[in-house]
Amino acid sequence: MRLAFKMKVNKDKFLEYEKRHQCVYKGLEKEIKLAGAKNYSIFLDEETGFLFGVVEVENIEKWEKIAEKNICKEWWEYMKDIMETNSDNSPKSILLKEVYHLD
Repeated sequence: MRLAFKMKVNKDKFLEYEKRHQCVYKGLEKEIKLAGAKNYSIFLDEETGFLFGVVEVENIEKWEKIAEKNICKEWWEYMKDIMETNSDNSPKSILLKEVYHLD
């Protein structure tokens, strides 16, 4: 199953966002892989600040459980100053509907 979503990074923080993702917490990467996620990419629209993420997951429930992990919450805390976030520091994220795919 492919999931796509959008988030938003502050326009003056594009370089910082990219820099932080060059050294994503190894524990977080491990949890993502343990949840059965693969082919995870995030793209930036520099005109609007929107981030577009796409990931393949084995199971949506396993993917969503990553948010309960302490390492994920630590990452959100680390990223909250450069992104639009919710009150729990999670990034504001909107799931996107797939309308076309070519394999």
